[in-house]
Amino acid sequence: MGKLTNKVAVITGGGSGVGKAAASLFLKEGAKVVIAGRDAAKLAAVASELNSGAALLAVATDVTKAEQCKALIDKATATFSRVDILVNNAGTNLKGRTLRELTPESWDMMIRTNLDGAFYCTNAVLPQMFERKDGVIVNVVSIAGKRANPLGGAAYVAAKFAMGGLGLVLSNEEKDSGVRVSNIYPGEIDTPILAARPKPVTDEQRAVILKAEDVADAVLFVAALHPRVSIPELVIKPTVQMYW
Repeated sequence: MGKLTNKVAVITGGGSGVGKAAASLFLKEGAKVVIAGRDAAKLAAVASELNSGAALLAVATDVTKAEQCKALIDKATATFSRVDILVNNAGTNLKGRTLRELTPESWDMMIRTNLDGAFYCTNAVLPQMFERKDGVIVNVVSIAGKRANPLGGAAYVAAKFAMGGLGLVLSNEEKDSGVRVSNIYPGEIDTPILAARPKPVTDEQRAVILKAEDVADAVLFVAALHPRVSIPELVIKPTVQMYW
């Protein structure tokens, strides 16, 4: 029996990177999985690659739209009866990320994708978790939400600090409700988001930073713990990356 047998998980940003790796791992551990993302073609390709049949559902979702997040949770619930685990993993960045370069439009896009989407999905799933007195929400944040390094850019850092705060407040508010919230703060990861770096990442650097599978292992770890156990924060970083 797998660690997540009979569990149902919704994973945003499931078309690549950490979301795809977490979906693969969750399926191997017996969960039924719903992957969400804006690109329906990417989701379909992941579903074909993972080849998990009826245990995997792909739902095209723009997490910047509250109504689409609600529709995602409704679809997952209608298909699999409930949602036990929500992984808020959707995120983005852009090359013009300094305060000199940001515009009101690019700021809004970054906040809506990296912060608002997590709130919208959380807001949509909480009522059923409260009713069952059970549920796990995993926020894939970033070390940028712990350390305001200009590398991530002002909007990304602001959104990730806020996302972390959202998770911690919810964790404390609902400590007696059976709903557990974990914030995971990864350091540098070799995923497609690196393409948005202002300076290209070298092959040598890619070789020593985290892989998506490393972060997926951390997501599984916190999601599969006994209900009496909660991990509010977990930092995971490449060995070669300083944390200060």
